[in-house]
Amino acid sequence: MSEYERSRTMPALPETVFDQACDLNRLDAWLPGDLHVRPDDPPAVTVHEDHTGQDSAALVRAEKDQMRMEWGTRSDGRYAGWLQVAGIGSGASEVTVHLSFFDESHDPGDGPVGDALDQSLERLAEQVRLRADTAG
Repeated sequence: MSEYERSRTMPALPETVFDQACDLNRLDAWLPGDLHVRPDDPPAVTVHEDHTGQDSAALVRAEKDQMRMEWGTRSDGRYAGWLQVAGIGSGASEVTVHLSFFDESHDPGDGPVGDALDQSLERLAEQVRLRADTAG
């Protein structure tokens, strides 16, 4: 099993960050560019991977009272992950994303996964910034 984790500070309230991150219809705005999520019958979703052309059955659950979202593949248990938002004061938040690959053959490796996590957090920060600009 391989595990990866990245964190990033965002200048927004945790509720704002969490709401943006957990909107099933807007996950594509911050997930890695080659992943696309289609809500089926939540918590059931379908994840399409551009590089393989395959669809995977997955689950996504968001617990607003815990500011935590969890996801993973349904049938084959290849991977799972979570996102946690925590307030750090002064209207800022820290977002942590964690991925676990249970099947080593599906683990892209430290470099690609780290880059994807960093880019995803950057994209989420941009979406949060755009939302704050629109609201303000």
